[in-house]
Amino acid sequence: MSEYDVVIIGGGAAGLSAALVLARARREVLVVDAGAPRNAPAAHMHGFLSRDGMPPGQFLAAGRKEVRGYGGVIRDGSVTQVLRRDRSGFQVLLSDGQRVSARRLLVATGLRDGLPDLPGLRERWARDVLHCPYCHGHEVREQRLGVLGGALGAVHYAQIVRQWSHDVVFFAPSGTLTDDQRSQLTARAIGIVEGTVTRVLAAEDRLRGVEMEDGRSIHRDALFVPPRFAANDDVLVSLGCALDSDGWVVAGPQGQTSVCGVWVAGNVANPRAQVITAAGEGSAAAIAINADLVEEDVRDAVHDVTQGVLL
Repeated sequence: MSEYDVVIIGGGAAGLSAALVLARARREVLVVDAGAPRNAPAAHMHGFLSRDGMPPGQFLAAGRKEVRGYGGVIRDGSVTQVLRRDRSGFQVLLSDGQRVSARRLLVATGLRDGLPDLPGLRERWARDVLHCPYCHGHEVREQRLGVLGGALGAVHYAQIVRQWSHDVVFFAPSGTLTDDQRSQLTARAIGIVEGTVTRVLAAEDRLRGVEMEDGRSIHRDALFVPPRFAANDDVLVSLGCALDSDGWVVAGPQGQTSVCGVWVAGNVANPRAQVITAAGEGSAAAIAINADLVEEDVRDAVHDVTQGVLL
């Protein structure tokens, strides 16, 4: 059975950033990556200083190359089970049947975007049906934008989208807007269309708008959908990591969970993290993990010396 200082589950920005820091710290590191990054449908990523506009796949390929250049190991596949080996060590079962051991575990498995069940929406996802105005707003600036209502906080989300265009329409399910919300939308010239959206319309590989239940077609160039997140946290739940009232894993500032030896980074614990944020969290977690390993190395060294003297 192969032994590693740290096994990192998830090879996105958070996982690879952590692997880079740990490999440079001369730790034995394994990254297990299932190959399904959240931002795979996007043509480009934005807001990452010096990497703005880079295709996500290119970014990950460059990260993998850097990690391997320092001796880090990357395996394609998934983790099917994690068992505690001792107080802070683990056995990790991989999807190909192999077992590896880890002194510490970093989970960076990200999240899933929950999409409304609207015909035509999924096909346009991350192209001109969007969830993050900070990631994609500049690319659709001053176009005809729509915001799909119905989710908690959707009105405030529409106010944020308004920053990128003077032509924004908010699609509100009938009877959901309060008087205050209606006044706020109107004050910033955000159009209000009430009723049920039944379909996303597209032609010639471009979004054309949405169709309403009453038959109206409302033309839009891009549609923003308030995010609905679900963490890929099966491993964390199986290990007994504490969750908050919203169902997200509880973690300290450097990503340490309630379970000794287990850290998190990126979207699996922080649904708001962009690529650059996730990378930073991975780096911070790696530094904390290495410090924890050093403390253990010191304890072991003192124990060995003491035992040698006593003998």
